[in-house]
Amino acid sequence: MNRRNFTKATVLAGMGISKSSLLLNKIEIKPAFKYNLHYAPHLGMFKNHVGNDPIDQLNFMADQGFTAFEDNDIRKRETNLQEKIASTMIKRGLRMGVFVAHEIYWKKPNLTSGDISSRKEFLDYINKAISVAKRVNARWMTVVPGHLDLRQDISYQTANVVETLKQASNLLEPHDLVMVLEPLNFRDHPGLFLKESPQAYEICKSVDSPACKILFDIYHQQIQEGNLIPNIESCWDEIEYFQIGDNPGRNEPTTGEINYINVFKYIHSKGYDGILGMEHGNSHQGKKGELDVIKAYRKVDKFL
Repeated sequence: MNRRNFTKATVLAGMGISKSSLLLNKIEIKPAFKYNLHYAPHLGMFKNHVGNDPIDQLNFMADQGFTAFEDNDIRKRETNLQEKIASTMIKRGLRMGVFVAHEIYWKKPNLTSGDISSRKEFLDYINKAISVAKRVNARWMTVVPGHLDLRQDISYQTANVVETLKQASNLLEPHDLVMVLEPLNFRDHPGLFLKESPQAYEICKSVDSPACKILFDIYHQQIQEGNLIPNIESCWDEIEYFQIGDNPGRNEPTTGEINYINVFKYIHSKGYDGILGMEHGNSHQGKKGELDVIKAYRKVDKFL
């Protein structure tokens, strides 16, 4: 960086103006929008504006008024990057959303089987995830119980899953951490054990721990069961986290059939102060697609 650019950057920093704020002003979207809920973008969602550096992306998110961040893969990132991400989030007032706690068995049973070695492997992942959560200031971690065991009755499978989650809860409770169970729709993920919110509700009630709750993914449950607001209401006391995506397409709100203004209004009316992960794609590529995401969230957040 030459002296002139360095001086300019120093002056801007002293004024509290970041590079991403200037970029956004050029495209006529006001920075520092104040959202009513804590929406959490993912890495890569705004890379066309600020590049691939995770820290630049976090700063861009904060400049646009987002107050949270979600990274499913953070446990797989280098420790020094985890620490940089955590430090930047503290500086910018961003809360950490979920990350996936373990390897998910998409094609064969693990937790449903009752196999002791599979249970031990899962609990080892949970122990490692506790360290990651502390490093990045996360409270929640995603758990997907894996594939059905077609050789066992569903009730036996449920009992196997519940027992494993009870043991995992015993590990998490002393650290005030929460694993959130994510039901996934049958169309995108055929053969998985956990598909519906009532099923997740029953399991959480059986585990009976503050460390085992529901991740209600609005995209998945629109496909699997619909009836979104009544199902959220029925599961409310076990829901700890939400994820977002419209259907069809699994892109930002306003691109599909879900009335996100009404859904968000309902969630807000319940006093929810948690995070809603933006686990979806951008409906259009490039900078335009990234701006469309920002505009969509500013639109659907106007429910008061």
